[in-house]
Amino acid sequence: MDLYLPIANLSVNALVIVALGGVVGLLSGMFGVGGGFLTTPLLIFYGIPPTVAAASASSQVTGASVSGALAHFRRGGVDIHMGLVMVAGGIHPAKVSTSRRARGRRSMANPLDVEAPAACLGQRRSINRLRICSEQCCA
Repeated sequence: MDLYLPIANLSVNALVIVALGGVVGLLSGMFGVGGGFLTTPLLIFYGIPPTVAAASASSQVTGASVSGALAHFRRGGVDIHMGLVMVAGGIHPAKVSTSRRARGRRSMANPLDVEAPAACLGQRRSINRLRICSEQCCA
């Protein structure tokens, strides 16, 4: 049962792809890790171009993440405020990288667009940790 992949410009056996997904799902569940690092090499090994394999694995990870977040939300284990802050922090770098890529630039994003906020966040977390440690030690 062949399945034509127009972006990769090749036909693959759909049952093999489903079996690869099953193996990755089984291994991910057994070891408690994400399947993206397994999916991409397996797809490349099967003959799918690396860029298509990486993008396909990313879309699969997105679906798995959404379903996992919904399951944890139903159990009350999702911090909505933190999630919204993370989404807000990721919108600008995503817009910058896609707009630069659309204009044909080789660089996906200006390093300062991503590194400066990350450095500030890391510095803030370090200061908060030091404050918490000093409060616990001196109390």
